[in-house]
Amino acid sequence: MTDEAREIIADLQHIVAPDGIQENFQLPAGGIDHWVYTRGQDRSNPVILFIHGGPATPLAPVSWQFQRPIEEYFTVVTYDQRAAGRTLRSVDPATISDTLTIARYVEDAIELAEQIRDRYGVEKLVLIGHSWGTLIGVQAAVRRPDLFHAYVGIGQVIDARANETHCYEYAVAQAELHNHTEALEQLASIAPYPGDQPLTRERIIIARQWAQYRGGLSAFRHETGYFFDAPLLSPEVHGRGHRDPRSRQPLHARPGDRRDARDRSDDDHRLPDSAGDVLRAARLHHADRAG
Repeated sequence: MTDEAREIIADLQHIVAPDGIQENFQLPAGGIDHWVYTRGQDRSNPVILFIHGGPATPLAPVSWQFQRPIEEYFTVVTYDQRAAGRTLRSVDPATISDTLTIARYVEDAIELAEQIRDRYGVEKLVLIGHSWGTLIGVQAAVRRPDLFHAYVGIGQVIDARANETHCYEYAVAQAELHNHTEALEQLASIAPYPGDQPLTRERIIIARQWAQYRGGLSAFRHETGYFFDAPLLSPEVHGRGHRDPRSRQPLHARPGDRRDARDRSDDDHRLPDSAGDVLRAARLHHADRAG
């Protein structure tokens, strides 16, 4: 049934306009090949280069849910960053583990922007960064303004630790307001947050899952499968993996029981277990540098 649904969505998403463009390909940057995805209804439209969040949260498996209207007015180019999606699966994770620095991600974005500009014959691109991607995007725009018409930050990162503080305070306030004992106990276990301790994945998950329980992405829902299962229907997922029955986890599950969206995607976008240390290193580096 999932395969049939994916085929239907792929047909709906297929760009048939004579002046349209729909292609996936690889471009080199920083010594490795990056998977790139381009879609648009008219090649003469301005070109967007979108830098996804995370780290390691590719846009390709979820873009089918929202991107189509934008493609009427822009040619949208996205890519899987190093240590993410198909780009990661194209290399040995051990060979890039010491390259996961913000500076390297910025250089990758610039190198890709230069090639995309040449490939589509445009003078400049519109650069968009989301969340983690804003750390990369804003620096790329400052360093190479000649490549971009404009920079757009979505969920712009300004001060990562201040962001975590506000998130935690909101979660605690909501838990106290609703007398939510379980939430209060878990939030107390990481206090003071963020404090002077490293922003580890485990601590971040505890803080954010309870903030999201009363607001944000999963407000007023008791599980997140509705969002994390969506990539299984993506036309860009060419592997034929099987849905893990644990994928629908309640928001109040223990952090160790919850799985990331990247673990639920099918083969081509699922990260191998050996990438775990790579991703943890990237997240900790991001947190330390941003804070």
